[in-house]
Amino acid sequence: MLTDAQKQQMAAEDQQVRQRVGRIKHRVLVLSGKGGVGKSTVAANLAVSLALKGRKVGLLDVDVHGPSIPHLLGLTGFPVQTSGSGDGPPLLEAVPAMENLRVMSIGFLLESRDTAVIWRGPMKYNMIKQFLKDVRWGDLDYLVVDSPPGTGDEPLAVAQLLGPPSHAVVVTTPQELALTDVRKCVTFCRQVQVPIVGVVENMSGFVCPHCGKESPIFKTGGGRAMADQMGIPFLGSVPLDPGLVDAGDKGTPYVPRFAESDAARAFAAIVEKIMASIESTT
Repeated sequence: MLTDAQKQQMAAEDQQVRQRVGRIKHRVLVLSGKGGVGKSTVAANLAVSLALKGRKVGLLDVDVHGPSIPHLLGLTGFPVQTSGSGDGPPLLEAVPAMENLRVMSIGFLLESRDTAVIWRGPMKYNMIKQFLKDVRWGDLDYLVVDSPPGTGDEPLAVAQLLGPPSHAVVVTTPQELALTDVRKCVTFCRQVQVPIVGVVENMSGFVCPHCGKESPIFKTGGGRAMADQMGIPFLGSVPLDPGLVDAGDKGTPYVPRFAESDAARAFAAIVEKIMASIESTT
């Protein structure tokens, strides 16, 4: 049973969240039904692509147990700064990754990359609330949220705290095992009333850099077929590219480095569809 003081504090915190989130035009949750589909890689490259198109972008990593965004963008070990808010406790400064792109992740706050976060649901909820309430995001065109796989505490907390107008991008790979789980993700979005912008099929075919022949290692077309079956848009396919893996390992944003690659062109086309869909409704 909450005391009156606790209720007042929660109401004040919720108001602070609404004030911060109110300065963000568009909120995009990047979701997947299962792990191993490259969701964080897709989230990072979508955020970078939006920034390259001149949008002011925030990238929020709420994968508590496996925060990979700092590593993917070469920000591991970057110190988080604080500054006065003028009306309360100091705010955390989102970490600049490149022009127009700032990032926040629990990975910045851990002692090392090997530190395990052993938390139950309420602590995860409070962390996500803090990242929305106590981080100086400023005025953003987009906040891209990299959620952990599945339909558990973190994506539910994000959907509830961000509120409308939020949208979801669902990432899958072509094989049926991944598609079975991603259908649950689509159902989740419908139940929490987060409109789905569309589906991205990642690891869709591998084009050999030597002979140019494409091999469907994980099949192809499953994401499009699933999207058609469930009545949601299909945003595009991103092929397997060794350069994408290498860029992630080295912490170098892939899209600007390999701008002429098939995968970079795929990300650019997907971002165009996302912007056309979201910005036309506001």
